[in-house]
Amino acid sequence: MTVNSVYEEVIIAGFGGQGIILAGRLLAQTAMKAGKEVTYIPSYGAEMRGGTANCMVIIADEPIACPLVAKPNSLIVMNKASLNKFAPRVKAGGLLVMNSSLIDKRPQLPDTIDILAVPANELAVELGSVKSANMAVLGAYVQRKGIFSYEDVARCLPDVLAKRYHQTLEINAEALRRGAESAKTSN
Repeated sequence: MTVNSVYEEVIIAGFGGQGIILAGRLLAQTAMKAGKEVTYIPSYGAEMRGGTANCMVIIADEPIACPLVAKPNSLIVMNKASLNKFAPRVKAGGLLVMNSSLIDKRPQLPDTIDILAVPANELAVELGSVKSANMAVLGAYVQRKGIFSYEDVARCLPDVLAKRYHQTLEINAEALRRGAESAKTSN
């Protein structure tokens, strides 16, 4: 791997109904459109809504040998249970993006981990769609990592959202923007 090449392992986790799988697909689609190598593995419980959901995404400039993520560079979590399960796995120097609307305490992690608290549910409610909280945390993640812009991600929304949900494109794009803005103003 060359110096300054991209190799980013991400886990996105929460409970069913929070748009975890959609956020992962959107991140993977954005990476593909940018010409990156990508793997995407969704995982969710049989319950769908209310059960657990997570996905692993790897973004790289070089071919990816293994699609599984054991110790992610970045973790995006939408609830406490996911934080408790996955936070200990984040690599030193990694990034944790957490939905501070549902996670009220900063986790005790090594100082080398960048913790970004995003009030995702509040940002989504301001837009009139609590379902766009996933886009707020994704916008914060891409802003902090700098691999893509939130605009790059927003341009891929029509590719991953079913046509019946295209009326939400504008709200989701705005949630991405507000999440990115939140990351700019956060420590």
